[in-house]
Amino acid sequence: MNFHEDRYPASLSLGAVGGPERRTEIVTLNSGHEQRNTPWEHSRRRYDAGMAMRSLDDLAAVIAFYEARRGPLFGFRWKDWADFKSCLPSVEPEPLDQEIGVGDGTITVFQLSKTYQSGGEGYTRPIAKPVSGSLRVAVDGGEVTEGVDFDCDYLTGAVTFYAAPASGLGVTAGYDFDVPVRFEADRLDVSVASFNAGEIPNVPVIEVRV
Repeated sequence: MNFHEDRYPASLSLGAVGGPERRTEIVTLNSGHEQRNTPWEHSRRRYDAGMAMRSLDDLAAVIAFYEARRGPLFGFRWKDWADFKSCLPSVEPEPLDQEIGVGDGTITVFQLSKTYQSGGEGYTRPIAKPVSGSLRVAVDGGEVTEGVDFDCDYLTGAVTFYAAPASGLGVTAGYDFDVPVRFEADRLDVSVASFNAGEIPNVPVIEVRV
């Protein structure tokens, strides 16, 4: 996949508008009841990067980033300020935040994930772009050490243990993460006169599967 590991300037994603999108197919029956289904296992996020720009310098930074990515050709990392931690936004990640698997004595690779729970229902989202230096991992509640007990592929979110966790032992992790995205449009419509007059340009960004 065409992907750059560069992160869109975090100061320019702060204030952006966007969030998760679902695709739901709804059929209304003659009785008035509905049948609902989805072809998507996972949600997809969309953002408007233009909403965070406040100055011509910000505009220049966005244009430079857009050109360096060749528009939509190359994906990049995006910090979603509403959802970028394995835990609540007000606290720091801990190694017990998210369960990412259970050992069986054989499996050594575990994919980072985040579970969203509400009542008795939940959704587990794969995390492919953890932030280097933020990851903490535990086995059976005891924290283990990166580079000693495990490695992490920060390009995919895969955690690989040097020795497989024993059967029945829970594997958990805490981390910061980015969203893999690309620019949605092949062009940027920018008018300096309009920008100076307070008109915010539209810079659509969409999540990509990696």
